[in-house]
Amino acid sequence: MFATNTSTLLPSMYAEASGRPDRLAALHFHIPVWSANVVDVMPHPGTSTETTELLVAFARRLGQIPIRMRRESIGYVFNAVYTAMNRAAITLVANDVASVEDVDRAWMAIMKTPFGPFGALDDVGIDTAWHITEYWAGVTGDVQLRTNADWLRGYVDSGRTGAKAGEGFYRYPNPAYAEPGFVEGT
Repeated sequence: MFATNTSTLLPSMYAEASGRPDRLAALHFHIPVWSANVVDVMPHPGTSTETTELLVAFARRLGQIPIRMRRESIGYVFNAVYTAMNRAAITLVANDVASVEDVDRAWMAIMKTPFGPFGALDDVGIDTAWHITEYWAGVTGDVQLRTNADWLRGYVDSGRTGAKAGEGFYRYPNPAYAEPGFVEGT
C-alpha cells in the first residue's frame, strides 16, 4: 500500500506510475498531529475499497478522526476551507480594507478562537503561504492572487516569516493577539 501526504497533488496524477494503483491513496495528516487529530483519506477512482477501509481503520487506531473523501479534491477538506479563509483575510489587508489585527479580532470574537487567520499564518509560516499563493497566482493568472503574493513577499523578503523567525504579522514568543484586551482593541 502507498499513501501520500501532499495536499496539492492528486493520487490519480501518479497512480499508474506507482505500479499498484489499487493500493494508492492520500492519507493527509494535519499539524500538529497530536492535537489536530484529523486525517483525510482520499482515494482516486482506481483505489480499491479494501485500501480505503484499511487506511480509515489505521487512522482510527492512531487516534485520528478519518475524513473519508468521496472523490479527489486538491486541498482535501480542511485545507480547502483554510485556504479560502486565508485568501479572504490576505485580500482584505493587501487591498487596505482592514488591518491584520482587525481581521484577527473579527475572527477571534465571532469564532471564539485563541488566534485569527494571521496568527495561524504566522504559525504555518508566511514563507509557506507565499510559496502557495505565488504558485497559484502564476498558474491561474489571477490578479488578486498576484497582489496577495506580492504583499506576502514583503514579509518574506524582510525575514519576517512567522513564529519560527520570532516575527511575522506579530512578534513572538508573546504575540499581541494573546494579550488581554486584544480582541476588544484596548
